[in-house]
This record gives sequence, C-alpha cells and structure tokens, in this order.
Amino acid sequence: MIEVEGLTKRYGATLAVDDLSFSVAPGTVTGFLGPNGAGKSTTMRAILGLVRPTAGTTAVLGQQYRELDRPLRRVGALLETFDAHPGRSGRNHLRVLAVAAGVPTSRVQEVLALVDLNEAGRRRVKGYSLGMRQRLGLAAALLGDPEVLVLDEPANGLDPQGIRWLRDFLRSLAGEGRTILISSHVLAEVAQTVDEVVIIHRGKLIRHAAMAEVEALAAGSTTVRSPDADRLATLLTRERLEARIVGEGRLEVAATPERVGEIAAANGIVLHELSVARATLEEVFLELTGEPGERGA
Repeated sequence: MIEVEGLTKRYGATLAVDDLSFSVAPGTVTGFLGPNGAGKSTTMRAILGLVRPTAGTTAVLGQQYRELDRPLRRVGALLETFDAHPGRSGRNHLRVLAVAAGVPTSRVQEVLALVDLNEAGRRRVKGYSLGMRQRLGLAAALLGDPEVLVLDEPANGLDPQGIRWLRDFLRSLAGEGRTILISSHVLAEVAQTVDEVVIIHRGKLIRHAAMAEVEALAAGSTTVRSPDADRLATLLTRERLEARIVGEGRLEVAATPERVGEIAAANGIVLHELSVARATLEEVFLELTGEPGERGA
C-alpha cells in the first residue's frame, strides 16, 4: 500500500502540496491526476524519499521509503527525469542498475522481453525514440520485481499501439496483486487503465473515487422534444424522475433515453427528439479541477 497523510511541501513562498491525504491499495491501478503545477511530481518524489515534506508523512508498504530493506526490490519507479548514458546500450544500462541494486543480471533479459525491447536492447540509448526510452525506464523500474510501482507520465511518447500495450501490461501487473500509482494530466488517457483516480489541483485533493464513479459524472441527461411536453413532464415526475422544461416543447430529464421513451410510448405521447447530452471525460476533469480553460502536464 501507498499512504500519503497530511502531506505539505513548500518551496520558499510556493505551496506545492497542501495537506494532501490518500492511499493506494494493493491489486489496483490508481491514476494520479491534475493540471500543470498541481503537485503530482512533488508528491511522487515525496513518496520515493526524494523530497523532504514540510509537514505530513508518506509510507510505502507500511514504512517510509528510506526505511525499506532493499528498496529497489520493493518499489519500482519511473520519473519524468529518467536518464541513461546515451553511449550505452539499453541492455548495459540495465546491467549497471542491476549490479547497483543487487539484482541478478539474468533479470535484465527478462525485463527487456517484458517491455518488448529484446532487439532494441542491443542498440545505444542515443538512438532510442521517446517511446523506447519510456519502455527502457519501465524495464528499469521492474528490475527488482517490485510489489509497488510509481510511474510518472508512463504513456508519454508512446504511440496508440504502445499506449494499448501499456494499458494491458499494467492491468496484468495489478492482477498479480501489485500496487500501481500512475500520474497523468489527461483523464481520458488513463480511463481504460485505472481502477481509481486521485485528482488534485493546486496541491489539494479534489476527488478520490472509483473510475466508474467519475465516468458516471459524464453520463449526462436526456433531452426530449414533444408537442405534449407538459403532460410528459407530469408523468415523468410521477415516476420520480427529475424533469424540467428548458424551452418550448423541450425537457431535460435525469434518466436514460430508454426509460423516457418507454414512459412516453406507454402513454401515447409523440416524441420529436430523444437524445443524450454527454460530457467528455476531459470536460469532467476540467470541471472537477475548476479550470475550464486550463490544460497541461
């Protein structure tokens, strides 16, 4: 489990994280979301012991990261600042990391296969695309076969095929009981991957919920247009459905179009329009963060 409790971090006059608390359970993929400057990277660095909190605590597997025995075997991380010597091959880069972490070098070939870099592992890193570098970073995070993964923007640089591969790969790791926290600035990007989302803005928690709950926010309402709108509104209200008139002959109903259509048909009411007004996940994200015009990493 990953636990963040009352985390606050200041850089001079700048408040990067403000009394933030959440937890991530084993066997789940949790999306850590927020716009530019929300405090995602600072929080992840605090979890990994790279940032000293101004206040509050972070814990991984019940301990602070620096207290873990052989931490690279327990927690794997991919940060935005991942780097490798450009003159080394991907395989040699991983061999250096394996020796430093006390991991058998035989594990190198295993993780290269896991991230589909078998052939590319022989090439120098300076010739890698951004997507290949992301895969190499993920391979490095997996070297110790860790129980917990903390991944900062892991889909960055991946093409659509790579994003689908990453989604399936992370789901398989969670299926093995691992705890996975991934950051992103795009809700739609992680929607098919994560079980839960932690959304922050300006360092504060906005929403911690199951992904299904967030998707429900985008479900929208049903728009109905009928020459008999007043009678339909009365019938819908009797069925304990919220219906309001939004124009001449037009209703907005908090119900599915199927349900509205059934009630109209049962009472012989003619419909001229029956449609669903859905919000996109991006619109839901922007609404939750309270920045309708803001987008970013």
